[in-house]
This record gives sequence, C-alpha cells and structure tokens, in this order.
Amino acid sequence: MRHKPLAGIRVLDLTRLLPGPMCSLHLADMGADVIKVEDTGQGDYARGMGSFYGSVNRNKRSLAVDLKQAAGRELFLCLADSADVVIEGFRPGAVDRLHIAYDDIQPRNPKIVYCAMSGYGQTGPFRDRAGHDLNYLSYAGVIDQIGVRGGPPVIPNIQMADLLGGSLSAVMGILAALIDAQRSGHGRYVDVAMSDCTLAHAVIPLSARHQYGAVAPRGEDMLSGGLPWYGIYETADGRYVAVASLEEKFWRRLCTALDREHWIGAYHGDATQREQVRSELRDLLKSQTQAHWVARLEAADCCFSPVLTLDEALDHPQFAARDMIHTSADGLPRFAFPIRFSEFSFEARAPAPAHGEHSAQILGELGYSSEEITALRSDGVI
Repeated sequence: MRHKPLAGIRVLDLTRLLPGPMCSLHLADMGADVIKVEDTGQGDYARGMGSFYGSVNRNKRSLAVDLKQAAGRELFLCLADSADVVIEGFRPGAVDRLHIAYDDIQPRNPKIVYCAMSGYGQTGPFRDRAGHDLNYLSYAGVIDQIGVRGGPPVIPNIQMADLLGGSLSAVMGILAALIDAQRSGHGRYVDVAMSDCTLAHAVIPLSARHQYGAVAPRGEDMLSGGLPWYGIYETADGRYVAVASLEEKFWRRLCTALDREHWIGAYHGDATQREQVRSELRDLLKSQTQAHWVARLEAADCCFSPVLTLDEALDHPQFAARDMIHTSADGLPRFAFPIRFSEFSFEARAPAPAHGEHSAQILGELGYSSEEITALRSDGVI
C-alpha cells in the first residue's frame, strides 16, 4: 500500500469550532500530521459541544500551549520551522499581536503555506466584524434565495458558508499553495474569506440576473421551484419525494412511468401549461405513499428519489457500499473521508484527541528534554 497522499505534510491548526477543524480533518484523513494548537484554558470551544467535537477532529494530535507567554510563542515558532502549513481562524490582526503571523514565520521557513480563514477576509470595511455562517450567507445573497415560493428565507441545516466557503475553499487554496511551494521553494499566504467564497459559488442566481435582468423571486428560479419537473412533492404518508427530471429525456421517462404522456409537451410549453402540470403532479404524488412511488419509479432512471431522513441515509445500501459510515471508538457512527483515491484506504487512525493529549510527545519530537517539558508545564506554558 502506498503512502497516503499527504503523508509527510505537517499542519499546525490554530482554529476552533467548525470551518477550520473541518478543513484540517480533510487534510488529516489524507495523511497529514495535523497538530491542534490549543490554548491552555478552554481549548477548542467545540469540546463542550458533545459528539460534534469528535466528528471533526479525528486523526489529529493536540498541543496545549499558552501563546501569550514568550516561551509558548517560541515553542510554536520552533514547531513552525519544520511545518508545511499553518491554519488560523482568528479575527484579522490577532496573530500579529501574538507575533505568530505569516511575516513572523516566513523568514524562518520560506516554504510555509499560511492560511488565514475569516468571515470577511483580511481587507475591506468588514474585516474586523464578528460573524457566523448565517451572516456570511446573508451578505452573499444566498439566504434570500432559500425557501419556498411566497415564504420567508429559510436557514439550511448544512452550514454552507462555513463548509463550502470556508473548509473546502481553504483545502483548495492550501493544496494549490503546497504544490507551488514544492516546485518553487516558496510558500504563500492564503486569505480565505467565507463570505467571498460563498458569493463566488452563487452562479445560478447570477446567471438569471444576467439573462433576465433580475433574480427570480424565492422559490421560483429554475432550480428552486420554478420548474414542475425539478421540485419536492409531498406523498400520502406525509413524506416527500424529489423529482429532478431536468433534461427532457428524463421528463419523458417520468411521464411514461406515471402513464401521463400528455404531460410531456409542457416541457416546451408556456407558464400556464407548466403550472397545470405542477398541480396535477402534486395531486398524483400526494395520492400514494413514498414507498409506493419508490417502488414504481426508482428503476425508471428518471432522476427520482425519496427524501430520506439522516437516519435512513446512514442505513442506505448505497452509502454502505461506498463505506461512507464507520463506527468510531466511542461507538457512534461517523462519516468517512468521502474522496476515493487509487491505492488509498480511509482510516480512523485515532479518535479526536483530549486537550493537550500530545503536548509532551510533540515537544519531545522538537528535542525538548523531559526536564524542560516538566518546567514548561509547571510554568503554565503547556
């Protein structure tokens, strides 16, 4: 078995809660040595949030260090000398005050990739503002697009700005900078603003604005409820099904499977025809249970699916076949790393670390003696 894709890469992760830890989780699952650098007090706030902490911090080590003390700062800088990546998620300016910013590390380690994750970026009038996922989605015009026709904006239970705008965008930037550092010998400063990266993916409403002069009202754009063959419908048992027969061939298959061939022409029809078909399709699907429609349509290859609960998704044979769910050391189901590589197998090598669990081990790797480690602990540095 080959080494994991990021074997030999060391990441110092100063982040907390969700966006940063999820970013470093992906890096750790791909083989990087991720060290959670936490303060000596509370540490990562997620530790007090039940199983959530365990979900996003496996395969990492924890170093608890007081960066406000000179000895703690020097310890971190020594660790950064041999690191490949630093990730921080503080407000702009915080790492400068601690003297662990990119400009403090880069002269010592020219290949360092330093990723700063923040809500609004390192520049601009909002750089110092506090915020969370909902705020970034709101400023990016995304929340305004989410919801049903005539209803209010709806908060999704997937933190899109944190995860798409933050975690995944940061992974992309870090990996690109790592490749460049390997080729050029010089790292980069990576500025990831979750609001920017969320806005940059709002391509469907932006395209509608270009084409029609305005974004469609909530729940009425092409992929948010404007088309009868792309929507969510209730069934007789109060469950839901998803019809996503977007291409004409799939719509034809759906109509044929439902014995409603006379609906096919609505694909090229006007708004009145589409609304009539929507009403009839709604009534038809409401007449039987979700299980009935799954049995009747799942094999029709028309982009039809049941709307599953998370419990049902965890037990679904498709995800079982893809080994997407594993049981962690605490006996709880967790998501596996979702990307498949050749000659690579996901491993939950270690559960989420206890606060400062690996401090002595990491300092020993830096060459600190047991006496020095004991003294640092007595002084409250670690």
